Amino acid sequence: MKYHISFLILLFALHVQAQFPFGGGSKGPTIKGKIEGQVLDSLTQEALSYSSIALKKKGSSITLDGVLADDHGYFKFSDVNNGAYDVYISYVGYPEKKVSVETTLKSPDANIGSILIPPSANVLNEVEIVEERLLIENKADKLVFNAENDASIAGGDATDVLRKVPMLSVDLNGNVSLRGSQNVRILINGKPSGMFSSNVADALKMFPADQIKKVEVITSPSAKYDAEGSAGIINIITKKQNIEGIAGSINASVGNRQNSLFANFNAGKGRFGLSSSAAVFYSTPGTGSNDFTRIDKVTDGTVTQLGTHKSSSLGANGSINAFYDFNGYNSINSSFSYRGFGFDNEGTTRGSISQQGFLDNFIRESKGDNFFSGFDWSTDYTHKFAQKEGQELNIGVQYSKQNNSQDFSIEETHDLSLLNRNTDLNNEGVNNEITIQADYEHPITKEIKIETGVKTIFRNIVSDYNTQAFDINTGYTPLIEQFNYYQDVYAGYASFNFLIARKYSLITGLRYEQTAIKGRFGQAQELDFDNIQYDNFLPNLTISRTFTGFRTLKLGYSQRIQRPSLQFINPFNNNSDFINRTVGNPLLNPELVQQVELGYNFTYKGFSTFSALFYKHTDDIIEQILSLDENQLSVNTYKNIGTNNSFGLNTFISKTINLFTLRTGGNIATYHAQGLINGEAAERKSYEYNIFLNGEMKISGTFKADFFGFFRSPVRTIQGDNPAFTIYGLGLRKEFKDWSVGITLIEPFGANKYFKTNIDTEVLKQSSSIGIPFRSFGANFRYKFGNVNFKERKSKVKNSDLKQGGDMQNQGGAGSDRGGLNK
Repeated sequence: MKYHISFLILLFALHVQAQFPFGGGSKGPTIKGKIEGQVLDSLTQEALSYSSIALKKKGSSITLDGVLADDHGYFKFSDVNNGAYDVYISYVGYPEKKVSVETTLKSPDANIGSILIPPSANVLNEVEIVEERLLIENKADKLVFNAENDASIAGGDATDVLRKVPMLSVDLNGNVSLRGSQNVRILINGKPSGMFSSNVADALKMFPADQIKKVEVITSPSAKYDAEGSAGIINIITKKQNIEGIAGSINASVGNRQNSLFANFNAGKGRFGLSSSAAVFYSTPGTGSNDFTRIDKVTDGTVTQLGTHKSSSLGANGSINAFYDFNGYNSINSSFSYRGFGFDNEGTTRGSISQQGFLDNFIRESKGDNFFSGFDWSTDYTHKFAQKEGQELNIGVQYSKQNNSQDFSIEETHDLSLLNRNTDLNNEGVNNEITIQADYEHPITKEIKIETGVKTIFRNIVSDYNTQAFDINTGYTPLIEQFNYYQDVYAGYASFNFLIARKYSLITGLRYEQTAIKGRFGQAQELDFDNIQYDNFLPNLTISRTFTGFRTLKLGYSQRIQRPSLQFINPFNNNSDFINRTVGNPLLNPELVQQVELGYNFTYKGFSTFSALFYKHTDDIIEQILSLDENQLSVNTYKNIGTNNSFGLNTFISKTINLFTLRTGGNIATYHAQGLINGEAAERKSYEYNIFLNGEMKISGTFKADFFGFFRSPVRTIQGDNPAFTIYGLGLRKEFKDWSVGITLIEPFGANKYFKTNIDTEVLKQSSSIGIPFRSFGANFRYKFGNVNFKERKSKVKNSDLKQGGDMQNQGGAGSDRGGLNK
């Protein structure tokens, strides 16, 4: 029965195709090409740098795409279907000009050549420039941040990029939140990666910022996307592309905190293409501090710790992608990527325990060696039907493997010798995933399209650990175990897209997902579980209305699911800090989320803005819970505590005047959690918010400065607050013909930054603080070579069904990135 519903959805869509073979007429094959040209002043023959170029179907008023010309007035539209188009050119102080052009199957590429525009007789009094489209684009179904155009992120990693994206916030450790929720799913080039199967924060540090082309944020995914990622989907597009010709680039950055080297090479001719990339990055050692205090409200007992730590990191990644077009209707695309990331830390901590007449002072010397590695391999076959443009079948398969290794060396000396220890702890984790899926698109008419598909994920997670159990009376005893977690997901979907009167758009669909889970312990077999199965029908509906003046009103509703990943379910007893240990919960249920959002964007007198109101209801919300164990020591684990209701607003505003662009905005949302903690009813009402300000100034056509600042309030939980976060910085970049050079400064006036966590329950009060070196500066260099025509290709395989974890500040915990079944 597992497959029946999924295949019924697919068969239904195929039945609709058979019943409606009309609509739009039969069309021949299509091919994608490019349209390019150069904009010049007709009198001086000088380039009109950064002209606004719009592409429309011939005779239509609807803009299909828009770009800005470069420093030399050149522009290019890529991936354009053959047909007749109108190209509109706009530049302040010049009249708008229209140029008609047509591409065909025989000649898919069109070079308009020089487009000469005479200056206007009258110069506009009010300047309105839409250059912000270079950095931020608000499309019908997503928000796009074009990272490659931001000078202030050069030399950083992916977390530095995501901190600049409207609606997103990133904390100290790299945990990403969307509208205040860490239940997001992160994709790489439109597909999942096993690198996010354990700790998303560490995974993001594997990506140099110079490797990222743009970031897409999708808050109301349609049924074709996996149901995971209850807050939404973040799609990171890298600069890896398939091309016609030979090209490559080298990016290098050096600084006091971060250093990186990224290179790519692309080659393609005719129907075959190959691209590759490689990166290495190194974070220099930095020394920080940490302190911890816990007060027992019942006994007045106290636990304190104070120490220093030193850490550094080293990582690398690489990828290779190849494609081949058999003909105009059939093609195959295959890619392989590998990553490795490790960080070392060592520290010295002094502490004391005072509890009901018991007093113990101790000193701990610790070393940690963490290494994460893995690979993804995917292959996709695409068949385009000759009968109708846009009718397409995609079949994809992906295999991912992620290895996580954590090794700790602990030496503790106590006043009470029973507590002394000199031991090694380790946890080896492996996540294997096999994904098979098929997706079918069928346009019934030009205004109606059906998308449908089926998907299966086979997931096996292994956690092999060697740790210790502690008893205040007997001391430490070995705890050796292997845990196997099996999760199979079966899914099917149907999505319908309607365009009504060219002003109204409606997307609706239904996704079905069935999940089967079982767990096996090597030693404690009495804890085995199986036959856990849940079925979910997940509808979505989005209605949008466009108005004149680039205004859009959108209303969306969706249901989504959030399954816990390894970091939440891992039963490894991590007591490297015996006072504040962490252990996962294999019996967690998934979170179920319903969300409604109302969004509106408009442009007025040079101001561009978009805002959205939203409401989100979550059942079985997963949070990290702190309690006392039988030894009266802190233990952190994860539980389904109950429900959370959240109302919120996010907004973004930008204004460009002459060569200066300013952007600001933020998010605010309520937090209202109700549930049970350790058998007792609990409730908390609060709110979270973040604000940002950034901008850029074009000092000249080839010299640009960027700045940014960001503040996020503490993250609320039902027991307390996780750290607030602030950051600011600036960057300068000078462009030359084939190379550029720049500098970046982050927090230049403060050497260190401190992050505080507070927990307050009926029985205890706990606070902790981590201080780390934060001020950084660096120089970066970019060089590119070759001249190519880019044709980007993406895998159709997208797994996004796991709730990811992140460090929760001395609670041994994890935040979360979310996953789910994607298209």
